[in-house]
Amino acid sequence: MARNKFNIDEELDTPFNWSQFKRALVYIKNYKKNIALMFLLSCVTIVLGLLMPKIQQNVIDKMIPAGRIGWIIGLGVAYFCVNILTILINRYRSKISVRTGQSIITDIRSDVFIHLQKLSFDYYDSRPHGKILTRVINYVNSVGDFLTNAVINVILEFLSMIFILFFMIGISPKMTLVVLAGLPFFALYVIITKPAQRRFRQKRANKQSNTTAYLSENINGAKVTQAFSREAQNKKTFDGLLEETRKYTLRAVYLGHGMWPMSMLIARLIRVCIYLAAVFWFKEDFIVDGVFQLGATTAMIAYADRFWGPLQRLGNYYNQALDTAAYLERIFQLLDEPVTVDDAPAAKDLPPIQGNVTFDKVMFEYEKGTPVLKYVSFDVAAGESIALVGPTGAGKSTIINLLSRFYNVTEGKVLIDEHDLAKIKLRSLRQQMGVMLQDTFIFSGTIIDNIRYGRLDATDEECIAAAKAVHADEFIRHMENGYYTETKERGEGLSAGQRQLISFARTMLSNPRILILDEATSSIDTNTERLVQEGIASLLKGRTSFIVAHRLSTIKNCDRIMYIEAGEIAEQGSHDELMEQRGRYYKLYMSQVNQLRALAG
Repeated sequence: MARNKFNIDEELDTPFNWSQFKRALVYIKNYKKNIALMFLLSCVTIVLGLLMPKIQQNVIDKMIPAGRIGWIIGLGVAYFCVNILTILINRYRSKISVRTGQSIITDIRSDVFIHLQKLSFDYYDSRPHGKILTRVINYVNSVGDFLTNAVINVILEFLSMIFILFFMIGISPKMTLVVLAGLPFFALYVIITKPAQRRFRQKRANKQSNTTAYLSENINGAKVTQAFSREAQNKKTFDGLLEETRKYTLRAVYLGHGMWPMSMLIARLIRVCIYLAAVFWFKEDFIVDGVFQLGATTAMIAYADRFWGPLQRLGNYYNQALDTAAYLERIFQLLDEPVTVDDAPAAKDLPPIQGNVTFDKVMFEYEKGTPVLKYVSFDVAAGESIALVGPTGAGKSTIINLLSRFYNVTEGKVLIDEHDLAKIKLRSLRQQMGVMLQDTFIFSGTIIDNIRYGRLDATDEECIAAAKAVHADEFIRHMENGYYTETKERGEGLSAGQRQLISFARTMLSNPRILILDEATSSIDTNTERLVQEGIASLLKGRTSFIVAHRLSTIKNCDRIMYIEAGEIAEQGSHDELMEQRGRYYKLYMSQVNQLRALAG
């Protein structure tokens, strides 16, 4: 049972700490040259930009009073050229930034995807897939943008402020103190609002994830929604999730956007103070040879405005950092999710197997304290066919999941040819097994590519031969483009029986030593089933096979039938032996026979 649903916020296992930003910076290391070039170009544009007020000061205070028209024109041309050069440099820097940012996003997303493929079935069983998609797509995009631009820009904004201070001190050290007088008020606002901002942004991330999870679930279940006329109820639920997202987004934005008017208010007050100070308090700094230096005052005001510009942008980056912090928490939570089914440190490759299987006192729990298998033991000889039957939830599928090592046993051992599965490499195990699960999955692409998924180096002829063996060839050839017909997502457009036949051909193509069929014929009609059974018979020869089936007519010819009940083997033997015992299997078989007779009558 999933421990997280679309309407349940995901609680973080550990509180966020800023060291996670340091961990995220690892992704920048591969692009140090690009980052360094971006940093250098940004420094150049900062310096060029800060020359503008200085040029204006010289024109107003020196060139105009002296009537130096040539110098004025020259400085005007220089002013224009500096602006053009700044635009060109910024354009080139932006191109590098976009390219680097997309590369970092690709790296993070690749790491997340690789880790997702290693996680056990339990991880996917325990949370909506929409929440996983949100991490891989939305959160990674935001983090990648922050690492590429914001981290560098934060450093540059601080450098810019230092350069601006240098220029202001050159004009008037006293007036510089007036400009800096507003800093404590701005810092106080940031400190007061920080806890609430982080809380609201975490909530917003949770609500966005919930909304995406519900949307994903409804897209997959669209047919069921329409079949039961659930559109109105689903819309009501979705609107509720959207309202929650909207509420916490607005709260976060209101607090975050408060930084801009706060900094603007302080900047305006500082501008007034500069005029007053220049005229009444520090006028000696702005009078040269008895002439008031209007250019110096104008330059001081320009630098003061520029000083508060970086502060405003730092406030925006701070808001972005809070968002990124919330996203990083969830990305790293995913990356730190333990891979519970993995190769042991000293794991070895499984050599070519004969197919002998042993379950030695195997106990298994999906949830602690609730055993699904209770010390199950049995031996299967190479080439033997085993059918697993019994009531729903008895543990049949669990047995084959443990044999495929999709989960680790809680206690006991599972062995193949006396090799403990816990001590061998997963890839070498699964390369020698063919698994057809109850929930057949068809990928987007052509039919022949879906069959080739069982063995990627197979030729077209081998794929077609596998399809013929399971009698899928006839219906495939009648399709518009035969084996090269494009399939839709999850096999939409194909019948359930057709999807299973394609999946069965895929399994046959892998030529496994151990074959596992979990309800392989559950969606195939009686006529198709007869044809598939003929294909199964040829495939089972010389291979160890485990077949889970509710339709008992499909497993009568198996060498041994195990009746699983409440996590234990209640009965086992051939079909004839179990029928003679007149126990659980006999009752189950006869109930199906009687149902068929009733339908026929």
